[in-house]
Amino acid sequence: MESKCTNQGCDLDHGYLCGTMEALNVPMADTPVVTFWEGEIVDTKNYTFFTGKWGATVTGLGIMSRVEDDIKHWTKFPSFPPLLSQVEADGGKSLDLSNYPYVFMRWKEQYFVNVGTDCGLTIAGFYYVCFSCSDGSINGFYYDPNSSPFQKLELKSTNDGRSGFSFSTYELQ
Repeated sequence: MESKCTNQGCDLDHGYLCGTMEALNVPMADTPVVTFWEGEIVDTKNYTFFTGKWGATVTGLGIMSRVEDDIKHWTKFPSFPPLLSQVEADGGKSLDLSNYPYVFMRWKEQYFVNVGTDCGLTIAGFYYVCFSCSDGSINGFYYDPNSSPFQKLELKSTNDGRSGFSFSTYELQ
């Protein structure tokens, strides 16, 4: 499925960002489906690598299972293994990520903007996301215990004459 993603706002002091995703060619929808998402920047000040919300603590399985799911998803990113031992020790709270060449985030779609919930898509889960500071690419993995595991999100940046990065489309596979 092809989609577009737009960042609408960012507050680095509070580790917050938000935006919209527009899914194109959705089989059960007559128009593109737009969702609004909010995100957390893993900065070890406001947020660590352990999720603990957005329904991420699976009922009956306990917090240990959630931490294991977090580790399984973060280790899918090639940029994460150098941080693994510290994350396992304290969630990464003692890491200084300010100069790390990657930014780790979680994105949670909050609601559908232009359609009802009967559009054929779900927003029950959230995304583990990694932004590369060198090339502006974003990779992610969707987590929802009721969906196929490790659905991949890939955004390629486009440079349209402005400074920084912009993203034209991404595909969820």
